[in-house]
Amino acid sequence: MPDQSLNGKVAVIAGGAKNLGGLISRTLAAEGASIAVHYNSNSSKAAADETVLAIKAAGSDAFAIQGDLTRVAEVVMLFDAAKNRFGHIDIAVNTVGKVLKKPIIETTGAEFDEMFAVNTKTAYFFIPEAARQLDHGGRIITVLTSPLAAFTGLYSTYAGSKAAVEHFTRAAAKELGARGISVNNVAPGPMDTPFFYPMESPEAIASHKASSMSGRLTEINDIAPIVKFLAAEGGWITGQTLFANGGYTTR
Repeated sequence: MPDQSLNGKVAVIAGGAKNLGGLISRTLAAEGASIAVHYNSNSSKAAADETVLAIKAAGSDAFAIQGDLTRVAEVVMLFDAAKNRFGHIDIAVNTVGKVLKKPIIETTGAEFDEMFAVNTKTAYFFIPEAARQLDHGGRIITVLTSPLAAFTGLYSTYAGSKAAVEHFTRAAAKELGARGISVNNVAPGPMDTPFFYPMESPEAIASHKASSMSGRLTEINDIAPIVKFLAAEGGWITGQTLFANGGYTTR
């Protein structure tokens, strides 16, 4: 049976400084993994440094690295830096994303380009670079969104740009299966993080809550254990999107 422990493993966490990404970084580190904590902008540097300090204080190793992952060269740089630091890579988790809630007839070309750069291009090039750099039996995980299974308006570029990643994942899972590398997505419901609220009215927030079990939003503590499972025991799952949303949507 393959080793299912995370002790001694190395994980690259894109968007790993704060919110869900930060919790995933700390969760995998608590199981003994070393972490490359990626962050995008200067505004996230302090959170990245805090996450690194917390991981080291808990007994694992980590470092922070900044990069704009819409640029392919910086995706490569991220993985190269992790391999240079730790010698190998076993797990790659991409939590990078951007939300736009807007009627399709009002969406501009610039908004479309930005959404597909952040949500689609980043994911597309993150997956193959992970595939090139991961050891045999590695794990690639992308965070998507539960509106992929919803019939709703206003999220055309958000859900649309995430939808392509499901096919990237299926294709990669087929291509990498011989190396024992699993490739999966986790699709949370609307999450109770600062990422969610700027686009939503109080009425919309209440509606989102009412649509899920227990009348609440998804919390990052609901999702991090699922990512940990896929990174460790869940290696026989591949090519899948796991909807983790308290029944907000089903498919």
